[in-house]
Amino acid sequence: MKLYNTLTHQLEPFAPAESGHVTMYNCGPTVYGDQHVGNYRTFAFADTLRRYFEFKGWKVTQIINITDVGHLTQDDIDSGEDKIDVMARQMKWTAMQVAEHFMNRFYADRKTLLMRDPMKFTRATEHIPEMIALVQKLLDKGVAYRVGGNVYFDVTKFPGYGKLSGNSLETIKVGESGRVGKEKDEKRHPADFALWKTDDKHLMQWDAPWGRGFPGWHIECSAMSMKYLGETFDLHTGGEDNIFPHHEAEIAQAEAATGKPFVRHWMHARHMMWDGRKISKSLGNVVLVKDMVDKGYTPQEIRYTLVSTRYRERVNFSWQSFEDSRKALGYLVEFRRRLQDAAKKPGGKSAINLDKVRHDFEARMDDDLDVAGAIGVLQSFRNEGNKAIDQGMGGTEATQALELLEKFGDVFGILGTASEEKPPDEVVALATARLEARKRKDFKAADEARDKIKALGWSVEDTKDGVKYRKL
Repeated sequence: MKLYNTLTHQLEPFAPAESGHVTMYNCGPTVYGDQHVGNYRTFAFADTLRRYFEFKGWKVTQIINITDVGHLTQDDIDSGEDKIDVMARQMKWTAMQVAEHFMNRFYADRKTLLMRDPMKFTRATEHIPEMIALVQKLLDKGVAYRVGGNVYFDVTKFPGYGKLSGNSLETIKVGESGRVGKEKDEKRHPADFALWKTDDKHLMQWDAPWGRGFPGWHIECSAMSMKYLGETFDLHTGGEDNIFPHHEAEIAQAEAATGKPFVRHWMHARHMMWDGRKISKSLGNVVLVKDMVDKGYTPQEIRYTLVSTRYRERVNFSWQSFEDSRKALGYLVEFRRRLQDAAKKPGGKSAINLDKVRHDFEARMDDDLDVAGAIGVLQSFRNEGNKAIDQGMGGTEATQALELLEKFGDVFGILGTASEEKPPDEVVALATARLEARKRKDFKAADEARDKIKALGWSVEDTKDGVKYRKL
């Protein structure tokens, strides 16, 4: 398996340090508002990566953080207000009420999108002691300094700063030359970043040796990831906007504190566009999970849309993308239904080379998670399988093909339950009335019954084996 490593800027063989056990940290949300479709593309990528590791038979210890304090409105210069504080004032809630509300919305959206729970969701506010200890360690090592109650990391004391993003200290210094403000005056270098901040106006504060205040955004992930995954772990993911300064700062803090490599492999998902434009509230093109569900798309259809392009490719979504996914997924669901029927019949008349199908699927996924190529393998599998069913494939051959299809579907989370869908009594009664109308050549009544069935979310198909029901 080869994955692109942002740290080395190249494809590299990937295998966990401990054979068969992946340690994985995924940057989660800052819970000051609802997450939109672009955010969920990044989360779906991490979920698919985990699912594929498990498909390969590996154990995965996955941690996802919840930033419920410390993420400022101007992250690059450690200034501005805490995003949760800003929302709390707007909503006239406490900061913790805001965090709890949007954190629970995030959990609900993840459940809707069939994402697997990590070993732990780590909340920043529950790990303040670990952050204080890490800040103190950096001070003791001389790579951090105090200015009053504020503590900053001294980037000039860490020679590797910039190795993830490619930014040099000189470039950053030139870029910051026009900045003004208290933080700029306090810092020894413009790229120095806050480890601990003091601000009397901040709504969430904790006691620390340097003064009552709150942690910087970057220190949170270093402290929490190392607590649960160790000082060096296998994999860290996030959106491309996390590369600098957030992940760059994580590396500097962790490695300066421990003297060990922090993360072996970094993976970043690219931004997605909506109708050719960046997703933003000002453009009015923020799409939430609720919006997708309200338009009638199933969790599987939404997931198919989110995971069907490689994570490193910038993708342009629109409502048409969901329509295309519905159609493509419908073909796969129908193929599964045909395999279920075929498995109940005698076999031996035709078969598929399932070893080759699995090999082709894994080859695509092992190539830097080429999900588009892997889905192409699924579609070829469907075409070949339908031909085999038409030629009499059944029994064990169909059962084995069905089991493999289920495993592929589980990697992407797109097929849902394997049990056959049972139509409601009202749909069955309408289907019976439709058949009776056709027998007496009352095609108008038959069409009306068919339209009512469709309005209820089902379709019926007349086959030599009787009426087949399909949920739309």
